[in-house]
Amino acid sequence: MAPHPYQHIQTALAQWYRINQRDLPWRNTRDPYKIWVSEVMLQQTQVNTVIPYYHRFIARFPHVHALAASSLQSVLKLWEGLGYYSRARNLHRAAKIIVKKHHGVIPGTAKEIKQLPGVGDYIAAAVLSIAFNLPQPVVDGNVKRVFARLFLMKDPVNHAGSHAVFVKQAEALMDRTMPATYNQAVMELGALVCKPNHPGCPACPLQSHCLAFKETTVGDFPRRKKPKPLPEYALAVGVVKKKDKILITRRQENGLLGGLWEFPGGRIELHEGPDASCLRHLKNDVNITAEIDTFVTRIKHAYTHFKITMDVFTCRFVSGRVRLAGPADFRWIRFDEIKAYPLPKANHKFLPALRKALKP
Repeated sequence: MAPHPYQHIQTALAQWYRINQRDLPWRNTRDPYKIWVSEVMLQQTQVNTVIPYYHRFIARFPHVHALAASSLQSVLKLWEGLGYYSRARNLHRAAKIIVKKHHGVIPGTAKEIKQLPGVGDYIAAAVLSIAFNLPQPVVDGNVKRVFARLFLMKDPVNHAGSHAVFVKQAEALMDRTMPATYNQAVMELGALVCKPNHPGCPACPLQSHCLAFKETTVGDFPRRKKPKPLPEYALAVGVVKKKDKILITRRQENGLLGGLWEFPGGRIELHEGPDASCLRHLKNDVNITAEIDTFVTRIKHAYTHFKITMDVFTCRFVSGRVRLAGPADFRWIRFDEIKAYPLPKANHKFLPALRKALKP
C-alpha cells in the first residue's frame, strides 16, 4: 500500500499533540454525551470560558436521561452568561429525542446524529470522530487558519462559500487510522501555536511543510472578507414597581434569547424619547399604564449581528392588568428573587444599578 501523501504531516501532528495537548475535562472521556455537550458549548466560545460551565452542567446533568428529564428553565439558568442560548434549547430538545427515539444512546452515524436539533456538520463530525473514532473531518476557525497558512489557501475563511474547500482539504489530510487524534491535533495547533496574531512558528511541528512560512507570508493568511459594520439599536426598558414587587416577562422560546426572562421594553422609534418609548412598550406589550420614576442607567451590549444601547427606568404602576402581547409569560417578583430566573447578559449589566435605585 502506498504511503499517505500527507503522512509526514500526520505523524508530526500526532507526535506534537501527544506531548502538548491541554488537559481539558472533555478529553478525559470517550462518553459521546459529554463530548457532545462540550462541543456545543465550545461553538463560538473560548475554552477557558467553557470549562466552569461544562463542570457545572455535567454535575447537574451527568447523562442524557437527566438532561431530558429537566425543565428548559433549569437548563437556561445553568447556561446563563454563556450566550447563544439556542444552543441550550437545541441541546435540551435533542436530549428528549435521544431518550425517546434512541433509548438514551447518542447516535453513532452521521445520518442519525445530524437529525438532532442543533447538530450540523461540525458537531456531528466532532462527536463521531472523537467519541466513535470515525473518519469525519472537523473544520472550525482554528482548522481553517492552519490550512490557509499550510497550503496558501486564498479562500476567505469567513465566507460561507469557502467552507466546502476547507472541508475537502481536511478530508485529504485526515489520518483515517486515528481520526480522533488527528482532528483534535489540528484544532489544538490552531489554538496554541498557529494563532491569528503572533503565531508561534518556531514551535510549530509543521514549520517545514508550511508554504506561508517558506514564503514569509504567514501574516497574510488566512484571508478574510471585510465584515459589514454592525447596526446599532436604541432600546428602552421599564422596571415596573407595584408595592414590593417588580414585573418580569419571559421571551418566546424561538428566536434570540428565547425562553429567557427580562424587564419589558423594546426599540425606541425615530423621534421618540426613551421615557416615552418605555411607557409605550409597557402599555402595548403588557397592558400596564405606568409613570416614569427614575432613570437608572444606560448600558451597551453587542450581539453577533448587532449592537444595542439600553436606557433603563424604574416606573410606578398606575393601572392595568397584565395582558401579554409578545412575551410568553410574566411574574411579579421581589428583586431578591431575580437570581432564580435566567436573564440575558444585557439585563445583568444593569442589575447593580437597579438594586441601588430600588432601595427605599
